[in-house]
Amino acid sequence: MTHLSVEMLAADATEPITSAGHAQLGIAVLAGIAVIVLLITKFKLHAFLSLIIGSLVLGAVAGAPLDKAITSFSTGLGTTVAGTGVLIALGAILGKLLADSGGADRIVDTILAKASRRTMPWAMVLIAGIVGLPIFFEVGIVLLIPVVLLVAKRGNFSLMRIGIPALAGLSVMHGLIPPHPGPLVAIDAVGANLGVTLALGVVVAIPTAIVAGPLFSRYAARWVDIRPPEQMVPERASDDLAKRPGFGITVATVLLPVVMMLAKALVDVVIDDPAAGAQRVFDVVGSPLIALLTAVVVAMFTLGRAAGFTRGRIAATVEKSLAPIAGVLLIVGAGGGFKQTLVDAGVGQMILDVSKGWHLSTLLLAWLIAVTIRLATGSATVATISAAGLVAPLAADLSTTHGALLVLAIGCGSLFFSHVNDAGFWLVKEYFGMSVGQTLKTWSVMETLISVVGIICVLLLSLVV
Repeated sequence: MTHLSVEMLAADATEPITSAGHAQLGIAVLAGIAVIVLLITKFKLHAFLSLIIGSLVLGAVAGAPLDKAITSFSTGLGTTVAGTGVLIALGAILGKLLADSGGADRIVDTILAKASRRTMPWAMVLIAGIVGLPIFFEVGIVLLIPVVLLVAKRGNFSLMRIGIPALAGLSVMHGLIPPHPGPLVAIDAVGANLGVTLALGVVVAIPTAIVAGPLFSRYAARWVDIRPPEQMVPERASDDLAKRPGFGITVATVLLPVVMMLAKALVDVVIDDPAAGAQRVFDVVGSPLIALLTAVVVAMFTLGRAAGFTRGRIAATVEKSLAPIAGVLLIVGAGGGFKQTLVDAGVGQMILDVSKGWHLSTLLLAWLIAVTIRLATGSATVATISAAGLVAPLAADLSTTHGALLVLAIGCGSLFFSHVNDAGFWLVKEYFGMSVGQTLKTWSVMETLISVVGIICVLLLSLVV
């Protein structure tokens, strides 16, 4: 696609950008991001609308004709929704079947029944990791909050000792592991291999979740010693069900798409011949669309039918799962439009040119950019999408493994220090009945730990893979 240059598209897209162009593009990026931040935080405008307006401001300040900026935004929105929208929808359906069938409760109950008081925080991070694989962070919180509150109340735990590990497990999955929207969009933007990213993401996620979850919860419980708020203990989704799916089949269903995608990555490494029949088969079987679609169809039987759902109720569950993700799809799509406007304005090339003289790791640069956008906008998804668009040119010369690590570095940066401009901050605050100060000392510090420990793991991995 032709770049929107600062000289009204007079220069060819492949020509180097001058220092004056760099300055103007830098101002354009700052202006676009500042508008998005101001509209989201000050005027409480929806992120979808804010991203549209910010994209247009970026194009205008960069000197691009308005119609070209609109075309760039529309193209990016369409490409992003086409690439990730179906996957987000399939993930939402799988998550809804998991919740409504009682499968999520079955996983939770089984693990908690085998956990001692000492191992309970570790059990909580394990539960959150498993449940958080196919579902959004917000949905995961809604699923796990009743369990967190009940365990804390019955076991006489500090709420932070139980809650922080659960939140850490969910947040790590949300930021680092596909098929969550942020990682999927970043993989698409930088051209990373999904299977390799998934495999390395799990390697990074495990120590990160341990440090930010069970280990940090010891200190969080000392800093903020609170008990579960009585009014926030809701009834569980499966309390009215006559039967629920078994533990083994539920876990197998949740892990099915992950196994299929990892199998493709393994075959790619072992065979490494695009013309080979086995690799072509696994390219189809392990594609995110087929993997998630297969899991959804299987879940209708292993979860829905196992819970005694009729065909009509399964259809109703699927239908209900799609309505709540409309806003997510629009934000992700608009973020893709903003990313494309950045790319077409030549900002990616500008960063490539400017950073050539820096003695700074590409992975660390990507992390810092994502951190900056996260702090400014409060949205992990917006930070991931925008940072991926900015650093995409830097991925051109990276190996397959380092391309995957670039995605993970962006994901780590997108989780840095959640504060008052993040919807997740308020969600955690209200559910746990904390003050703003208490939420900053626990939730915000936990998110920062995830970001910092995660990028350390990514940088260490980059030395050996």
